[in-house]
Parts: sequence; C-alpha cells; structure tokens
Amino acid sequence: MFLYFLIALCSAILFYFKWSYGHWQRLGFPCVEAQIPFGVLDPVIRTWKKSVGMAIYDIYTKTKEHKFVGIYLINRPALLIRDAHLARSMLTKDFVSFHDRGLYVDEVHNPMSAGLFFLKGQQWKSLRSKLTPSFTSGKLKSMFGTINEVSSRMVEHMQCKLPEDGSYKSIEVKQLFATYSIDIIASSIFGMEVNSFKDPQNEFFAVSRNVNENTYSGVFRGTCQFMYPSLEKFFQRLGWTEPAPDSMKKLVRQTIECREKHNIVRKDLLQLLLQLRNTGKINGDDDDEWSAKKTKDALVNMSVEMIAAQLFLFYAAGFETSAATTAFTLYELALYPEWLQKAQEDVQNALEKHGGCLSYEALSDMKFLDLCIMETTRKYPGLPILNRECTQDYPLPNSDLVIKKGTPIIISLFGIHRDEEYFPDALGYNPERFLNEDYEAAAYMPFGEGPRHCIAQRMGKLNVKVAIAQVLTHFNVDISTDHKEIEFDNFGIPIMPKGGVPVRLARKEKVIVS
Repeated sequence: MFLYFLIALCSAILFYFKWSYGHWQRLGFPCVEAQIPFGVLDPVIRTWKKSVGMAIYDIYTKTKEHKFVGIYLINRPALLIRDAHLARSMLTKDFVSFHDRGLYVDEVHNPMSAGLFFLKGQQWKSLRSKLTPSFTSGKLKSMFGTINEVSSRMVEHMQCKLPEDGSYKSIEVKQLFATYSIDIIASSIFGMEVNSFKDPQNEFFAVSRNVNENTYSGVFRGTCQFMYPSLEKFFQRLGWTEPAPDSMKKLVRQTIECREKHNIVRKDLLQLLLQLRNTGKINGDDDDEWSAKKTKDALVNMSVEMIAAQLFLFYAAGFETSAATTAFTLYELALYPEWLQKAQEDVQNALEKHGGCLSYEALSDMKFLDLCIMETTRKYPGLPILNRECTQDYPLPNSDLVIKKGTPIIISLFGIHRDEEYFPDALGYNPERFLNEDYEAAAYMPFGEGPRHCIAQRMGKLNVKVAIAQVLTHFNVDISTDHKEIEFDNFGIPIMPKGGVPVRLARKEKVIVS
C-alpha cells in the first residue's frame, strides 16, 4: 500500500513540475529550457557557482535573438527583458503596469522588511513622497562636513599603511572603501561617532558582516527575498530570522531613546525621519530647522521599527554599492593612465579654483570625475538586475502576447550595460563616451529609472566622489603588477569582486588640500 502511495506521490510531483515548466510554451512566449527543480537559479542554489545577477546574465548572453524570454525561478515563471527600450518603457511611461518590485515584504508580521525599496502600491507611494526631501542638494550639503571628516580619517589610515619613502604597495581597496562607507553611514545617517579604521570591532561595523555574507544560508535567503518572496515569507513565519535586521533595530531604538531623553539634534537622516514622525513632514532646503518636536500632524503609525527599516535599507544598500563603485573606479583609472591623468588634473584644477579646500562646491566642479563614475556604474552597476512585478495585464508592443498580472519581471542591467548593441567597446572603459554620446541613452539605467529610481543616488555619488578625490589628491595610483581581470564572486545580490580589488598606491610628497 505504501509503495503505491509513494509511486502516486512521485508521479504527482513529476506531473506538477512538467506542468509548471510548460507555462511559457502554453502562452506562446520564447523561453529557455527549464532545469528541474531550480530553473535558471540552478547555478545559484544547487551548484553555488554563480550569484543571482551572474546567473541571469548568462541567460541574457545566450538569448540574443529575443527581446524578452520566459525563464523559471525554481518553479516560478518570470519574464527576462533583454530589450533596453522595452525595459525603460516598463520603468517609466508604462510604470502604472509595473509599479511594484515583487520582492519579499511583510510589514505587518515583519516590520523590518518594510524598507522603501520593498514596499508596494500606496504604502510605497506615500512613504516615497515623504522621504524625497531628505536627499535634496541642500540636505547633502549640510551633511558634507561629516562625509569629508570621515574621508580625512581614511587618508590618515592609508598613510599609516603605506611606506614613508613613497614606494608603491598593493592595497585591497574594496574593503578599505567599505570601511569608509560604513563610517559615513554611521555619521551622516545614524549620527553615531565611530572610527572603524581604528576599531573594526565596533557594534555598527559588526552588522555589515551579516549583510551579503558569503555563506550558503546567506545566498539562499537573499535569493528567496529577491526571486521567491513567498518562500522567504514562509521562512520568516517559521521564525528563521536573520541577525542583521534585529541588531540594527536595537541600535536605532537606543539612539532614538538617547536623543529624545537628552534633546539631541543632529544633521543626519535619522533626525529627518524623527522630524517626519513627529511633525508629519521633512522641512525643505529653505528651512534650516532640524529639530523634531511633536506637533498635531505627527504620524502615529510611524513606529521605531518603520524608522529602523528605512535606516537598515540605506545601510545595507549604501555601503556595499558605494564601496564597490569607488574601488572599481580606482581600478579602472589605474588600468588606463590617460584617464587617470585627466582625473588627477580635474581634481587638482577644482581644488585650486576653490582655495585648495575640498568643499561641496569644489567637488561640483570635478566634471571629469562625474564621467568616470558614470562609466563605472555602466560597467559595474550596483545592482546587476532590476525586479518588477506586472500589476495589470500588459500587451507587449508590436506583439499579440500579453504579460499577465502578477508575472515577475527581471531586467538584466548588467547584461544591457555590457551589450555591444548599446555600448560600443562595452568591456572597455571610456568615460568620454558620455560626452560624445557614443552609446544608446535608453540603455543607461545604473540607478533604475522612473518613479522608483534610487532615492539616495545623489548621496551615493557624493560619497564615491569624495573618496576618489581624496585618493587622487594624496596618493599616486598604479595597477598591481600581477593584476587579473576582475572576477565576480558567487554570493550577494550586488556584484561582489572575487578576492577584492587590488590597486598599488604610494604617498605623494605634497598635497593640495588645506
């Protein structure tokens, strides 16, 4: 009897998988052959050879004849968009049909999942409009002093590591800039005074070790969060939580209690969120008031957990992407001496124009550095994929096919940005392509596009620009003698350089910054 039951169960499972993996054929969409049971995530989950972004990139490179192709995320049908113009349309003019990301979020049972990046529908729209004033040029200018102070500590740390005689030494700069980014986030977002260069064991820095961790468990949970949210919700309901969000919630609660008890006001993002909670809005640039005294318009539903969720999002998303962009930029400049020289001259000229001081205004005049960051975020986008969910049936242009409501949409940003069809010499590094318009503008989307573009992109660019300007001012830069093409590791949602990013640095005899 048991044998019959087992045979019936196995047959039912086999039938279910065959039926599930026939979804795109039944609808008439071009699709890739399914790999049972993990689909295109097989190299992520089963063999653990690829990160999610690189697994999707592999499919992108193998399906050049199609503008879109059906794929399977385990047994979950999704549509991979290969055409840059179609992708941009979905993110912008057809946003109403793709306004959600389709990622794991459960604000009721797990408030720490309710970061702006993950929220859906009206909850996202309402919070986005309230948070937008936090990242204006005026607010960033107010935070610049803190950012510059952290960058000076980074320079001091690097000088201690390098030979005094000016000879070169190979430095793994990805971890260096991760430390820099974390300290900026600690100061300008959380208002915490930490120096992770001197004390890498501090409580705030320790949280980073549990974000994008290189373990199978970390890879699996990150994959579920982005690609199979119902499975992540199941794990959360079972009580299988992750340590980083809980640690962050504790830190935020302690900091808020300290500020309210001692009436502390700081010019940071936490203060702006407290202002939003207590007054119902964040003051504009024309109002220099940063206090957060409660008024009748206070948002009673904005809990400590909701504030902590936003801060954890900016922490997790900010330090990794900023560090990687800075490291990749320095690496590419070291590879291309002509671009390095132009970048050095750009920084030097801007500093001389502004009295030798690295100021917000001086930074704004470093135009070639802007081009370098643009080219870096093309070749190495912070997130290699963009997720959307179809929120209403969407007829595909110039086709009889219709994307059904609820279908996950995957855009391979890494694939589009490295596609010769859109970017000539895509694997090279040419910052001046953006001056010469030697590229397909619709294909360039490093921070997403449309209403859900990255809200903190200006702050991220500012952090990267300050770090590069400081390095080019105080140090000579060269490529490591044994350098290899950067490989990408098999973990993390962002692209992670395998073995870090080695660059040779040496002290300069004289510096300009006063």
